[in-house]
Amino acid sequence: MKLIIFDCDGTLVYSEHLCNLALHEELRLLGLESDPTTLLKSYRGMKLAKIIESLEQQYRTIFPKDFEPKYRSRMNSMLATNLKPNKGVKELLESLNISFCVASSAPMEKILLSLRVTGLLNYFKENIFSSYDINSWKPEPGIFLHAAQSMNTDPADCLVVEDSYVGIEAAFNANMKSAYYNPSSTMEPKFNAIQISSMPEVLNIIQAGKKSVTR
Repeated sequence: MKLIIFDCDGTLVYSEHLCNLALHEELRLLGLESDPTTLLKSYRGMKLAKIIESLEQQYRTIFPKDFEPKYRSRMNSMLATNLKPNKGVKELLESLNISFCVASSAPMEKILLSLRVTGLLNYFKENIFSSYDINSWKPEPGIFLHAAQSMNTDPADCLVVEDSYVGIEAAFNANMKSAYYNPSSTMEPKFNAIQISSMPEVLNIIQAGKKSVTR
């Protein structure tokens, strides 16, 4: 293992609930009933344009043109005041002795805001990659391949740490190893992902990889 590629939302930072709460509030202003938890389960890790398209079909309506900017404004306000890093993330980043980066489906502005608010930005410096910069979103492998190429690392030497099914699928499509981070439950084995419930377990995966190489 030579490179760890972290997703941002839900993986490094506890943002998914806040994002879906903001979405719920914007839907409510349109007179549309929703539940933040259900929204999270349905759309975790997906591109916002796809989420809006699906919701328009579900509610059989067309959202106002300003729906997305209003949602992003509300979301950014919530992130700026309430966002926290996930448990064990800082300790993990300080323990890593191999390269690591962020590759997210979110806009760069949101990634930087999330990392800055949670005190994680200095760990990554310029090693931050957004799907919006290359027009490729998970489950397409593009953002992970772009990150690996930018970090001068072969995809086979990368480990992706993700909290979403679409992210795990993107790692599989990129021919990368993956760790599915879910501290509250487990999932059925999928795309050869290693299941982890805490961030320190990433170190165990790295160590296991080193042992397999020496053998």
